[in-house]
Amino acid sequence: MKLRLMPVLLTSLLSAALLFGGWYSYREFAVQEPLQKIVSAYEGVNDSHISIKRNEVTLKLDLQPGTKLRELVQYVNTEGRSAIDGRTLKLDVEQHSSELLDEYWDQAMFSVAEAMESRKYTLIPAKLDELKTQNSKYSGVTAATEIDDNNVYVSLSDGKKSKFMILPRAAATMGVWNNA
Repeated sequence: MKLRLMPVLLTSLLSAALLFGGWYSYREFAVQEPLQKIVSAYEGVNDSHISIKRNEVTLKLDLQPGTKLRELVQYVNTEGRSAIDGRTLKLDVEQHSSELLDEYWDQAMFSVAEAMESRKYTLIPAKLDELKTQNSKYSGVTAATEIDDNNVYVSLSDGKKSKFMILPRAAATMGVWNNA
């Protein structure tokens, strides 16, 4: 029995094209497109780009000032449960910051880091408000904090520009060093 090279090659190429084409179509139209519609439907989302990997779904978001990140994450997790399917959700928020907001965050960062390290999350809004009373140039800055099981969300806005920070509640732990 002699195998012909051309029919075997053609069958292999057609099978591979159908297999990978079906996989790509499923991922694009059954997973990514519904999730894109869910994220785009949320109020305050200007633009979004979704990247789905084996264990992670990454949302690159362009948000309007005043958007509540915790509620957005909760909405995507509940409405997009079938599309996320056990993967971890990671947010990458595009920053539209100003010098004032950057300076405000730089001034508040040490106090916020201290509150995060000591797990006294209620100190974060107090420290952010205290900074506004100490310096009058920050009086127009609105600081909002939210918390969920995984992250602390800090949103700064001056009405036109915004800065969003996502602070993980579980800090990276140091392992035991063998030579210590």
